[in-house]
Amino acid sequence: MPTLTWATKKQPEPVEAALETDSLIYPAGNGYPSAVPENRLILGDNLAVMSALLPEFEGRIDLIYADPPFFTNRRYPARVGRGEDSRRPKEWRLAEGYPDHWPDIESYLDMLYPRLYLMHRLLAPTGTLYLHLDWHANHYARLLLDEIFGAQRLLNEIIWVYHGPSPIRRAFKRKHDTLLAYTKSETNTFNADAVREPYHPNTVKTFASSPKAGFGKVPDLIRGKVPEDWWYFPVVARLHNQRTGYPTQKPEALLERILLASSNPDDLVADFFCGSGTAAVVAARLGRRFIATDWTWRAVHTTRSRLVEAGGRSRQAPFSLQHETGSKFERLNNQPGALRLAGETLFLEGIDLDELDYWEADPAWEGPVFRSAAQAVRPAARRPVPVQVTLPVRPGERPVVVRLVKIDGEQTHLTIQGVHT
Repeated sequence: MPTLTWATKKQPEPVEAALETDSLIYPAGNGYPSAVPENRLILGDNLAVMSALLPEFEGRIDLIYADPPFFTNRRYPARVGRGEDSRRPKEWRLAEGYPDHWPDIESYLDMLYPRLYLMHRLLAPTGTLYLHLDWHANHYARLLLDEIFGAQRLLNEIIWVYHGPSPIRRAFKRKHDTLLAYTKSETNTFNADAVREPYHPNTVKTFASSPKAGFGKVPDLIRGKVPEDWWYFPVVARLHNQRTGYPTQKPEALLERILLASSNPDDLVADFFCGSGTAAVVAARLGRRFIATDWTWRAVHTTRSRLVEAGGRSRQAPFSLQHETGSKFERLNNQPGALRLAGETLFLEGIDLDELDYWEADPAWEGPVFRSAAQAVRPAARRPVPVQVTLPVRPGERPVVVRLVKIDGEQTHLTIQGVHT
């Protein structure tokens, strides 16, 4: 079988790495304090993170969705706040998102090859990998996947089509991405009935008008059909209720189809380039367990905020926030501010809300792991973060500790003894 070679290609291997737990997060207090989080959100280089996960999870992850950098050679800023007018980009407040900039294609492949290799090791025997790329590098990636999985393990080459404005004037507009789906074995999970969709009205009309339509083969028009290998979903820019401001965010409907087709309830789903966290959010909503990781603080913070917000609308399962030992969250500093308790309600006072992006409370601090039992997230509309949260328990003798996260990622702590006013 032909293989892809380049000058710096090396045998892929795990690296020495370990994980540390920063906090346990119970969205809207769900499961606090006794539930043990099965879900993980991890900050760190995914090569190190996957290496650290191997002893526990080799051959145990049921579905992996991978949305790596596309080799676009661009830098993507993130928008802070989600209520800004999309027609007035000069008014947006921007922060560092992530770079997709490489000296050459060899450098890009040096990044991608060992990570695909570790994903294959982590994947369960019945598991599936969906690798999401576009025209810049999908042809290279397919050869790598043929080498790692075997060419016979290609399940589908799926085309996600969308529409929107384009600066291209001397070629057809590039408005599709490619998802390469590879299985670990021939006994992979595929739930056809979970992703059926209605037949087109013209098809229904045709079969209703003529018994000879379809050359004698009459489909089950009520049950619907399994989608073809080209999918249309609008991009997030057109989905106002999903926008996070994070660049290259993928629509939830896209991930929902993948998860419904290739995993079952309580399966373990992983996304090692989690970005805005869509795969984790959809996995939690569909009753799947998840591991999500990214090397940028902005991505991990966006994912945490989305999971917390979803937990406020439903009984979302708790998750742990971890980091690879070579990656750290911003150091904790002290700053002016005060807390006030009234029963189970905790009020935040004397804080610059323009700079605050998120805060959470541990009502019974015992350290060193922060147990987040109540959270406040910057709203989608152009409003500041709420200044009060409801704790799931009445504070006792242990201190109540609040962690505040600023727009730039700096974290601070405030503390109050469990005394009620």
